[in-house]
Amino acid sequence: MAKKSKKQQFGGTPATVALTAAGVDFTVHAYDHDPSHPSYGEEAAQAMGVSPDRVFKTLVADVDGSLVVGVVPVAGSLDLKALAAAVGGKRATMADPTLAERTTGYVRGGISPLGQRKKLPTVLDDSAQAHATICVSAGRRGLEVELAPEDLAKLTEAVLAPIGKG
Repeated sequence: MAKKSKKQQFGGTPATVALTAAGVDFTVHAYDHDPSHPSYGEEAAQAMGVSPDRVFKTLVADVDGSLVVGVVPVAGSLDLKALAAAVGGKRATMADPTLAERTTGYVRGGISPLGQRKKLPTVLDDSAQAHATICVSAGRRGLEVELAPEDLAKLTEAVLAPIGKG
């Protein structure tokens, strides 16, 4: 668990650079990514020994023609209707993966809610508030950042809403 010299140890990602620039307290967790694992988020939780309720995945959806980020626990799934409602929309579908990658600047399985190429509206599942810290992708497969959910919400200007299910 690295605390200092994150850029030197992990090469820095736009997410860790944004956190450092904001002066937010965070911890970087690195693990060996297994390309054959069926779930990026579950793999991260297992590799770090953290409850899947505290590891959050970043999903990009299309809400009425605009891209929106939903951040939900890996233990569940994204409620697309709830996501649309949280941003005042009517209909949501999962975004095309290529468009999500191009817009955020990250690859699937490594999309971070932080440091995106184009800052997208973000909704954080309100279950995050039950934890002192949560983990989200640091912008690369096999790299997570642990931070307070309040800091994540503030930096991403996220709306907190019940968008997770399961």
